[in-house]
Amino acid sequence: MNDKVHLESLYQQLEALCGPVDMISRWLDFDYTDYYYKEMGAPLFRKVFAFKKLIEQGDLAAIKEKTNRIEKSFIDSQNDTENRSVNIDPGYLLSSRFILATGKDYSHRIYIGRKIYADLTLMYAKNKGFVTLDWTYPDYASDAILDFLSKVRDKYLLDLKHTKGTKL
Repeated sequence: MNDKVHLESLYQQLEALCGPVDMISRWLDFDYTDYYYKEMGAPLFRKVFAFKKLIEQGDLAAIKEKTNRIEKSFIDSQNDTENRSVNIDPGYLLSSRFILATGKDYSHRIYIGRKIYADLTLMYAKNKGFVTLDWTYPDYASDAILDFLSKVRDKYLLDLKHTKGTKL
């Protein structure tokens, strides 16, 4: 499958799961670790998507299960390998924090069911913006991601202000 068809298919599956896209980051280099190189090759790039539809925080585990299935639909089976060609990290943003879902347990992660954990990735502090934590992945601590998430947060707060009093 060529890269353009690959991306269009991924985009369609994400919209089918999450609804219309609201904001998309530019292409970002993913060169903070070589962890995925053996599986996915190099160089790696990423895009961050923000969707219009707000989710319930309690739905994150089910969403992670569904994105895991989407990832599996893009496994490269041409060479009889089980290598993913996409990695999807669903999460949610509130005015005070940014949470990612993961299947990997660690001391700072909270179990949310279905073998999924919630990772408090960033916190928001007045007059500071998003603040990294000791365990924040380096890519999520990058200026490019922090700037994009700040724009998403600003739009989220503006949308909340405009819909206050309106039934959703």
